[in-house]
Amino acid sequence: MAEITWELFQSQVEACAQCGLCRGIRHKVPGQGDPHAPLMFIGEGPGQVEDEQGLAFVGPAGQLLTRMLAAIGLPRERVYICNVVKCRPPQNRVPTPEEAQACLIHLRTQTYLVRPRVIVLLGSTAARNLLDPEIRITRQRGQWTERKGVWMMPTYHPSALLRDPEKKRDAWTDMQRLRDKLIELGLYGDLYGAEAPDQKSIST
Repeated sequence: MAEITWELFQSQVEACAQCGLCRGIRHKVPGQGDPHAPLMFIGEGPGQVEDEQGLAFVGPAGQLLTRMLAAIGLPRERVYICNVVKCRPPQNRVPTPEEAQACLIHLRTQTYLVRPRVIVLLGSTAARNLLDPEIRITRQRGQWTERKGVWMMPTYHPSALLRDPEKKRDAWTDMQRLRDKLIELGLYGDLYGAEAPDQKSIST
């Protein structure tokens, strides 16, 4: 069995034709960021700008995510960002369950290589494929679940915040919960080492 490496992962994604999403795209979008980040963000799938550039979360939603990270004092280059599916669905539609299932092998490989301590699931597609097929993002956003030593939290996808700015307040609360969890776990000590977590915010 071949050793699992980033090079193998990249070649497998490029060669993948497990579903029809690979037809008609410009670029596959594996993901990018710190390959050893303790924090991983998983979204739904690439959009038009991402398809054009071959990079995850570089369009308007990605720019908003960058600002959200900056608001909690976390540089974007210190995290790893990817999507459930690596090819843009036509007209940015939601990936089908079959398409998502076909791509999960790549996401599992990424998670194995990054080995994050915390994963933020951006939107319903990521939450349903990694936490619970019946999850309701409006009800369960901001709630922590621990699986095999990894803490996972669903929250709104940044594109949902662009469509409905009223959700930004809830999303900001979730980002504060994320920051508290990172501090609680002793992660990013160079950024948060001098800070003490607020016990009330951690417990909410």
